[in-house]
Amino acid sequence: MEPRLEARLAELESELAEVEERLGSPSTDPSEYSDLGRAHARLKPIIELADQLRAARTDVAEARELAAADPSLADELGRLAEDRSHDVDRILAELTIALTPVDPDDAKSAILEIRAAAGGDEAGIWAGDLLRMYEGYAERSGLSIEPIETSPSEAGGYSKVTVGIKGANAYGGFKFEAGVHRVQRVPRTESQGRVHTSTATVAVLPEVDEVEVEIDPNDVKVDVFRSSGPGGQSVNTTDSAVRLTHLPTGLVVSCQDEKSQLQNKEKAFRVLRARLYQREMDRRHAEVDGARRSMVKSGDRSEKIRTYNYKEGRVTDHRIELTLYKLDAVLEGDLDELIAALRRAEAAEALAG
Repeated sequence: MEPRLEARLAELESELAEVEERLGSPSTDPSEYSDLGRAHARLKPIIELADQLRAARTDVAEARELAAADPSLADELGRLAEDRSHDVDRILAELTIALTPVDPDDAKSAILEIRAAAGGDEAGIWAGDLLRMYEGYAERSGLSIEPIETSPSEAGGYSKVTVGIKGANAYGGFKFEAGVHRVQRVPRTESQGRVHTSTATVAVLPEVDEVEVEIDPNDVKVDVFRSSGPGGQSVNTTDSAVRLTHLPTGLVVSCQDEKSQLQNKEKAFRVLRARLYQREMDRRHAEVDGARRSMVKSGDRSEKIRTYNYKEGRVTDHRIELTLYKLDAVLEGDLDELIAALRRAEAAEALAG
């Protein structure tokens, strides 16, 4: 077992032993039982996984040793060693995730923003395709999507779209999607069949409430205007759209999807709170790390994170060098394999310190 992992497990085993001793001691103050019980519930599954990992590794080593000593059993023992090796990989992945500190933001709902980037009209169409992919993933995950702001592009899709993703652990799943998504395909408007490359950027923010981010009304300039659709045509005849400008930071948020000015203002403030929260989190991480965080953690939108190649039917996540040949399934929202791999990579990096 890796020295760093072994050392961490030794600390947790010692902590569990102390917790169990205090739980069984008549001198323990009854007021401590609740905290001790929670600690035991957190530690016990980790130590059980560690025991399973050690047992699986022992089985692999013994099977290979016996196979070398008795060639007549080599095939049978070889299969056993292979099966237990798979168990080692699975248990190690589970243990790595279990040892990773929980990000308190993971449990929150999220705000997802998609913007068409390079590629002209095709980039707007691609932004729409990404939105449909995320709608599929949200449905598979038992989450709901709520429109906040949409700016349709004239050729189809969106120049920008913002949605809320409601449900437990929405941010924990969607946070890995932040970054630049590149598509390589023949656009519908391409008459000569040439492959074009287009991009869209995705930002994912944890949604926070007024208690977590308090905004002074005097710091916000509120403008109202008439909402419009693609081509500039008026969507409705009242000044229901709202634009917020946060004067201290210069952040600007607008919302025009609802017919009610009050509803648009409420949604715009939700997005503004999320952006201010993310801004503060980024500042704190920069202070702690002394450098930019890894792409798996930060989802920096200036970097390409994933490529979708239609000709080869593949999806490649560049942060973890993972390629899947299941493009159609991914675009329908089957992101489970990608998200699981990214989560393992984040956990391994956190464990490595």
